[in-house]
Amino acid sequence: MIMVEGEVTGKRYREPFSKGVLARSLTRAEMDPNKAYTFASKIEAHLREEGIGVINLNDLIVIVREKLREEDEEIAEKYGMWKRIRKCKEPLIILIGGASGVGTSSIAFEVANRLGIRNMISTDMIREVMRKIVSKELLPTIYESSYTAYRSLRIPPPPELDEILIGFRDHVDTVSIGVEAVIERALKEGISIVIEGVHIVPGFIRDDLVNRNNVTMFVLTLHDEDVHKGRFYSRCRQMWARRPLKRYMNYFGAIRRTHKYFESQANKHHIPVIENIDVTTTIDSIIEDITKTYGSEEDVGKDKS
Repeated sequence: MIMVEGEVTGKRYREPFSKGVLARSLTRAEMDPNKAYTFASKIEAHLREEGIGVINLNDLIVIVREKLREEDEEIAEKYGMWKRIRKCKEPLIILIGGASGVGTSSIAFEVANRLGIRNMISTDMIREVMRKIVSKELLPTIYESSYTAYRSLRIPPPPELDEILIGFRDHVDTVSIGVEAVIERALKEGISIVIEGVHIVPGFIRDDLVNRNNVTMFVLTLHDEDVHKGRFYSRCRQMWARRPLKRYMNYFGAIRRTHKYFESQANKHHIPVIENIDVTTTIDSIIEDITKTYGSEEDVGKDKS
């Protein structure tokens, strides 16, 4: 039996080499599952041929990357990125924002899965918790959707101002308090998490949180309005969907205005804006950007794999 030796918090451990575990890590680098298991079997055969009974985890990773480069340089690079992120000392907090319908929840799920992050939360869920704590009379805008919050403004804005955006900003500003609490808790507990939703708006979350190397924010967009509409049709045709298509279409103009506001805020605060047409391209862009500030040598501590 081949044993893999690693270290966690200064303590060494050994565990049997597992083709299944290696295959799963390879699928996070977008290798086909069947191909990943076949490749893992080749690694096991290579170790046996070399007469290796015990191998350090870092040495195993080096061998895997070398063999990957012989088969697929792109997969090897993605695998290397994933491993660097996994070895960082601090938890990774990923914030993905965008107007309703641009695909923040789908991308958040895929990014979390690719990076092996087990915790994910929607800002709609945070808002729902806040609704149970604070009455409608005290904070009326959070009892509306983000794009209809203007209907609950206590004081109507002057006619020359955009009431949709004023309502949206009030809505986001309130929910951002809950978002900050989740970020603070994740940092305190050392828990990596992906937070997504319409309330992840650049400029609304405290600078001391978003400016950390291990906290990254992205804004998703869809410039083509027809493509944006199509996402709502796709979402609402699901059997489990509870949101009526008619409501989205009635307020589509308002949603697009919040969409433009997202882009303007992202540009103002230098937050990456990603056109979310192709899922794979979007995920690759997010992970590549993360590794520019997270996963460098100074971020990497003892191996936690």
